[in-house]
Amino acid sequence: MTKQEFFEYCLNTYGTSPDYPFDDLLETAVLRHEGNRKWYAIVMRVSRRKFGLESDEVVDVVNLKQPTEMFGSFGAADGVYPAYHMNKLHWISVLLPDAPDDVLAFLTNASFEATKSKIKQRRTK
Repeated sequence: MTKQEFFEYCLNTYGTSPDYPFDDLLETAVLRHEGNRKWYAIVMRVSRRKFGLESDEVVDVVNLKQPTEMFGSFGAADGVYPAYHMNKLHWISVLLPDAPDDVLAFLTNASFEATKSKIKQRRTK
């Protein structure tokens, strides 16, 4: 999936569009929930070498938050790595050109769910 296809997927699925809080070059994009403004994805350009690969090619990467019980379920064969530039206990990096579309969709949905507002319930006696 390309970066643009990923943005279209997020718009069609979650109704969100990217914003660019870090630079004027439009290379690093954040996707947020409408209500709580929490990030569920950040898209950036990163060298494959940062993921231990023998290439200086720069590719589009999306960082996604994952519930702890999901860690270890996906790996390099799926284009999934420990997060670049984020907390590796809670985030993963997905190389967009390497990940199957269904894996990316599944992980994006998990991130969206993990970052949405929690409904607080009142305690009853």
